[in-house]
Amino acid sequence: MSIYIHEPTSDLPSITLDSRTGTFEIGGTSFPEDAHEFFKPVLEWIDEFMEDPLDELCLCFKLTYYNTSSSKIIHTIFEKFEELYDKGYAITIEWYHDAEDEDMYESGLAYKERIDIPFEIIEM
Repeated sequence: MSIYIHEPTSDLPSITLDSRTGTFEIGGTSFPEDAHEFFKPVLEWIDEFMEDPLDELCLCFKLTYYNTSSSKIIHTIFEKFEELYDKGYAITIEWYHDAEDEDMYESGLAYKERIDIPFEIIEM
């Protein structure tokens, strides 16, 4: 099992993935020029994690802004973990948003409606 860490920049999110501890956190802004290339290590980590998953995992998203291409990758991430949830693993999603950020709140609601995983929207 592996660890993947990406330090945040002005246009790229912080990412901490640790399959030993069950840490999955993405936060900050996400508007990479090539989202598929940027998130490739994350998707590879997920594929590796799915081969020998932990019984429980919480996906923690604390994004302040993301672009359309990042949104598509986020949805792909949720779909991958939905496969594990459907197999009986305890997967949960925590979607954090600033109290004054209606767009991020609405984004969380939209994902919650499309994904069949326990999904909590949390005001920061």
